[in-house]
Amino acid sequence: MLGLENKLTLYGFNNLTKTLSFSIYDVCYAKSERAQKDYIGYIDEQYNSERLTAILCNVTQMIGAHILNISKQDYEPQGASVNVLIAEDNLPEEIDVSCNRGQYSATMKDFVHAHLDKSHVTVHTFPEYHPDNAISTFRVDIDVATCGEISPLNALNYLIGSFDSDIITIDYRVRGFTRDVSGKKFFIDHDITSIQNYIDEKTMKKYDAIDVNVYQSNIFHTKMLIKDIDLQNYLFNTDVYELPPQTRLEISDRLRKEMIEIFSGMNIY
Repeated sequence: MLGLENKLTLYGFNNLTKTLSFSIYDVCYAKSERAQKDYIGYIDEQYNSERLTAILCNVTQMIGAHILNISKQDYEPQGASVNVLIAEDNLPEEIDVSCNRGQYSATMKDFVHAHLDKSHVTVHTFPEYHPDNAISTFRVDIDVATCGEISPLNALNYLIGSFDSDIITIDYRVRGFTRDVSGKKFFIDHDITSIQNYIDEKTMKKYDAIDVNVYQSNIFHTKMLIKDIDLQNYLFNTDVYELPPQTRLEISDRLRKEMIEIFSGMNIY
């Protein structure tokens, strides 16, 4: 990622907290109730907790962090969650812990369960449909929080490419401050004008995107909407050539309406 021209010589350690939170939406046309349920089943199989865990482990490696602990869960009737506790540096297998009863040794597993570290990667999935609406959606929420020099921005391209991403909303914030040896505060340790700076050009060409940033507070927000709809990619268990032209147009309009409503955060009508 982009860094300062001269690396900071810090007093103590870098304790800036960098948080990347975003939601990715996939939209699908499934007309019958059976097709809708089959779509939800397909999503649950494609993005079960095992697959999500593999994605988050790759993210951890990409940002230069180390895994401390993993918890995962598949839900009924649908959805899954994974939480990965991470650290910037490798930690020893055994550590000395002090408490009011004296000094004792504990394993890292004991320590992880006893202490909530602020550095983590989490994912939650939300497949959904309504019986009166032929449009089904799949939302995945991802949070990557780090403390120190490592940045979650380095995994953006990989995460966007890991899911069918029709609409993407991304928030990035840097909290706290760190000091150099002279005592000067630094509220951010890297250059950034937009989250889009960290997304591959080829990816950005596929989307319309807008930014809402608060630079003085190191808060950055980007929303992205897919430009082109290849209808076949949005039909579940249906061949586009089985549909008459007018029906194709109507479905495309409904899909676009759904995407615009999610992108804008409001109902069109």
